[in-house]
Amino acid sequence: MHDWPLGMIVPLQDPTPFSPFAPVDWRQALRRVKTAGYDGVELAITNPTNIDPDTAKEALESEGLRLLSITTGQAAGLEGLSLTSDDEEIRRRTIDRIEAHMDFAARFGAVVIIGSLRGADGDIELLTEALRECAKHAPQVKLALEPLNRYESRLVNTVEEGIDVVKRVGADNLGLLVDTFHANIEETNVGEAFSSAGHRLFHVHLADSNRWIPGYGHLDFAQVWDALDAIDYRQALVLEPLPKPNYDALLNVPKRLKGGEN
Repeated sequence: MHDWPLGMIVPLQDPTPFSPFAPVDWRQALRRVKTAGYDGVELAITNPTNIDPDTAKEALESEGLRLLSITTGQAAGLEGLSLTSDDEEIRRRTIDRIEAHMDFAARFGAVVIIGSLRGADGDIELLTEALRECAKHAPQVKLALEPLNRYESRLVNTVEEGIDVVKRVGADNLGLLVDTFHANIEETNVGEAFSSAGHRLFHVHLADSNRWIPGYGHLDFAQVWDALDAIDYRQALVLEPLPKPNYDALLNVPKRLKGGEN
């Protein structure tokens, strides 16, 4: 396996099912992540205006960790934010929130993820307009639109649909996040889906077919590594499984993956 930077999710404000850590102990979580052999973290941030970026920067530097990405979807469930809401005020608040994430990310060179914040349902034109506005806010910050499976959203389920939106928006700093779990549900060939993203692939999430830790489902990760090598992918891989079968297995991922196991 290529030596891509490997990351794990750490929540700063609200719990997430994709991390075993609690926000109250986020500094200790960073230490555990580093000790386990990870290169960086994806911070789950609901509202970045309530976080001091200098404090976060100091904590990351003290552990020798990179901030690879920021996941934003908690604000969808907790606050009902959506880029494609019928309510113009909600759309405006969502755009403002993503722009705040971008301001935070700019200090670290981190990717800002747009997953659940696009809405479970909605108009593709509203999504396009909103993403275009967000992209213009900070052209130096990469935005990664994540195709989600049909059970979580009816907007942008496949890489092909994601590329179509990226082309509609026409901004160099908008690309895709491809998640192996979602791709396993929606794509006819997972490896080809990663290949088709090409230079627009800004970020990767890893989880097995059952959303467990890689190696505990039936997804063939070798096809993913081959596809990433073929497109010369040089960004990060971040684990986003449910922490199953257990916490120790999640901490053991760097050793397993960097040791060449699927």
